[in-house]
Amino acid sequence: MDWREAQRTGGPTFRFAPSPNGHLHLGNAYSALLNDRLARQAGGRFLLRFEDIDEERCGTAYESVIEADLSWLGLAWETPVRRQSARFADYGIMLDSLVGRSLAYPCFCTRGMIREATRGTRVTDPDGAPLYPGTCRSLSAAERCRRLASPGKRDWRLDMTAALRAVDAPLDWEEIDPDSGASRRIAAEPAAWGDAVIARNATPASYHLCVVVDDADQGVTDVVRGHDLLPATSLHRLLQQLLDLPAPRYRHHRLILDEAGHKLSKSRGAPSLRDLRHAGIEAATVKRRLGF
Repeated sequence: MDWREAQRTGGPTFRFAPSPNGHLHLGNAYSALLNDRLARQAGGRFLLRFEDIDEERCGTAYESVIEADLSWLGLAWETPVRRQSARFADYGIMLDSLVGRSLAYPCFCTRGMIREATRGTRVTDPDGAPLYPGTCRSLSAAERCRRLASPGKRDWRLDMTAALRAVDAPLDWEEIDPDSGASRRIAAEPAAWGDAVIARNATPASYHLCVVVDDADQGVTDVVRGHDLLPATSLHRLLQQLLDLPAPRYRHHRLILDEAGHKLSKSRGAPSLRDLRHAGIEAATVKRRLGF
């Protein structure tokens, strides 16, 4: 069964969702290949989505190279490809829902202000950033309106205390081992993120809000992504509950590391699939190296 048949029959849906702000590396290839293999094994759908909300760093030139890389690996996906930059209005509706229920508030703090406010503390979120101290949470309604009416930076943060009060029961999710297929429940711990940013100054949503909205809208049943995103799932489960969105099954796979034991990344100059293609290396060789 290919993805077209799965779409008609409501089969499981998987997605590969890169940010088109650079070239794919072997770690990206592993995730794409794993999603494709699991979709085929389940008789399901395989989607490609470009998470391009950072319009300053993302571009269509990278999208074209990504599609060429994936085709070189032998992958095929549904069309048209979704681009998050075309869905800002939809994310804005979800943000307004949270704001209207007093579950999110505007934050006017710069990174420098947050660093100064958290100087000397070692409390961080799961990404290692200083945990936001809630400076703007206590602003009066009048002060918020005054600042919102003035030009300048503003983000929107989830009021974690209010959000946790709004959910009926402790949250968890189904985690499936990508190798053995064994399933277990993992308790969500969204409080570890504090008052997380869910919309930024330049865009009406952050990664965390966009990903849960798009997964739900596209009918994604199985999220397969790197183990480094495991902690983010706690925050995603909270947002899903607050927005009445379905919870997919999750698989967090191993990371592909470089010789120094670091996660492959564009910022560290990891060799790109484009470079490997141009060097004449065969896709079959890359797939064997990754275990496919």
